[in-house]
Amino acid sequence: MEGPLRPPPADDFRLIETMLWTPDKGVHRRARHLARLARSAARLGIAPRGVERALDGVRGDAPQRLRLTIARDGQADLAACPFTPLPPDHVWRLGLATARLSSADPWLGLKTTERALYDSMRADMPDDIDELLFLNERDELCEGTITNLFVDPGTGVLLTPPLSSGVLPGILREELLASGRARQAVLRPGDLRAPAAVFLGNSLRGLIAARLC
Repeated sequence: MEGPLRPPPADDFRLIETMLWTPDKGVHRRARHLARLARSAARLGIAPRGVERALDGVRGDAPQRLRLTIARDGQADLAACPFTPLPPDHVWRLGLATARLSSADPWLGLKTTERALYDSMRADMPDDIDELLFLNERDELCEGTITNLFVDPGTGVLLTPPLSSGVLPGILREELLASGRARQAVLRPGDLRAPAAVFLGNSLRGLIAARLC
């Protein structure tokens, strides 16, 4: 079992859940998002409040991106903005980050505002790159700055790095593993080359085709 963590002293520390809301379905994968939030909050000794009320209050006639945050005192805050899906045939251009992740870092398993490395990599990302993938200290592929990684080596079953490589337990990733559409496997940069099919994904955007540049 994972041990408890102490939240950083910064007053602006928050737990985060980023979700898709549509008029027909409401919050997509709501139960999975709330279950992950509860696990993370319990590990940090935080007791969230106001979450269900905030989500139930979302209204609109078009898709929205929801950003739910939980403060150190447990207070929930929800921000919503319009969401435009990517075209179905869109392919993201993928690069490798120069910075490395440590597979032993316990914060990689929690979605929080403690993500300075991810934000700095995105801020410096070249204009011709849509996403960067991190490697760990063992040269294993981990995840993108805002996505999990999936590779189809030609079997029809997606491979995704295990949590032991240093990966956020993403909600889309969790769903694909539970359905049998994906399984965990240690991946390295060579696994991104053709004829393998590469995808990035998160709960907001779903699976996105990608190619290594």
